[in-house]
Amino acid sequence: MERGCFPVQQRLTFRHTYRFWIKTLLAGTLLLPFLPVEVYGEPAQAAPKPQAAELKPAEIFAARRHLYETIGQMTQIPWYRLAAIDQYERTITRAHPKDRKHPERLTGIFMTPPAWRGWLNPDETDQHPESILFFKGYGRDGSGDGIADANNDQDVLYSMASVIQGYGNKQEDFNIALWEYYHNSRAVQRIQQFAKLYEHFDNLDLFGHAFPVPLGTNYSYRSTWGTKRSWGGYRIHEGTDIFAPHGLPVRSTCYGVVEIKGWNPFGGWRIGIRDLNNHYHYYAHLSGFDKSARIGEVVIPGQVVGWVGSSGYGKPGTQGKFPPHLHYGIYRDSGLHEWSFDPYPQLKHWEQDERKQKSKKSK
Repeated sequence: MERGCFPVQQRLTFRHTYRFWIKTLLAGTLLLPFLPVEVYGEPAQAAPKPQAAELKPAEIFAARRHLYETIGQMTQIPWYRLAAIDQYERTITRAHPKDRKHPERLTGIFMTPPAWRGWLNPDETDQHPESILFFKGYGRDGSGDGIADANNDQDVLYSMASVIQGYGNKQEDFNIALWEYYHNSRAVQRIQQFAKLYEHFDNLDLFGHAFPVPLGTNYSYRSTWGTKRSWGGYRIHEGTDIFAPHGLPVRSTCYGVVEIKGWNPFGGWRIGIRDLNNHYHYYAHLSGFDKSARIGEVVIPGQVVGWVGSSGYGKPGTQGKFPPHLHYGIYRDSGLHEWSFDPYPQLKHWEQDERKQKSKKSK
C-alpha cells in the first residue's frame, strides 16, 4: 500500500458514514407522525360518543340534526344533503347487514377499512389522518382529537363531507360528487329524493304512516301476497288487494316523493312513491290521479294521490277486466335491485294506529 492512501480512504469512509446517519435521522423525523401513537406519545382522549341505542327516538333525531349542522358549518354543505347521504347509507346497511356491519352509532355511513385508510396503506389499523391522506384514504379527523376513527360519528360524517366538498357546493356539483363516489344512478336519485324531503319539511322525523284508503269507508282486504297470477305470463302477486268502490280516494301511506306516474300494462294507471326507508310504495289499477301528485312532488301521509279503479291488463285505458280495487305493494331497494315484500302486516298496523289516533281525538 502506498504512503498517503490510508488517510484518504478513511476520510471517504467517514464521509459516507456521516451521510448515512444524517439521512437515517431525517427519514425518522419525517415518518414520526405516521408511527403508532403508543410509539411516540400518549394517545389523545377521544370525545365521548353518544350511545344511540340508549337514546329515545326524539333524542336520536335531535343528536343527528346537531351533528349534520355542525359538520355542515365546517364544510359549507347544507345539513339536509348530509342527512340524505346518511339516511341512504343506513337503508343500504339494513339491506346488507353482514357486509356493512359496524357498531351502533348515530351515523349510518359505512366505508370499508381499505377505503377508509387507503387501498395501498400497509397499516390495517391506521387512524392517523396524515398517513391516511398520504395513501389517499377517505378517513378524516372531524372531532379534533387527532385520530381518524371509522366509528366516531364526527369523523365519519366529516370524512364523507370532505369527499363531497371536493367537487363544490352547487346542486350540480353535489350530483357529480354522488356519482363519482357511488357510480350508481339509483344511489344518486335516492339521495336527491331524501334531500328534497329533508329540505322541504326541515325535519328528520318523517316516518309517520296512514292507511291507503279512508277509514270508515267500505273496503275489505286480506293477505294475497305471493298468490299466483297468469295474465302476461306466470308470476306471483306482489302486493295486497284492497277491494273498494270505484272512485274511493287513494291516499299516500307515507312521507315521500312521487317517483313514477302513468300507465303500466299490468297495473293500469299507477303511481309510485319513494319514502325515507328507501321503500317504493306502489298504487295500481287507479281510475285517475290527483293533480297534486306530480312526478318529483313531495307528499305526506293521508294525502289523496288518486282514486280506486279497475284499470290495467291491456293497452292504455283498458278498464273493467276485474272488480275495482287498489293493488298496494311495497318494494325494498338493495342498492342495485328491488324486491317486494308482503305489505299486509304493515297495512294492519297502520290501520290500527290510525283508528287509535282517531279514537283519542274524539275523546
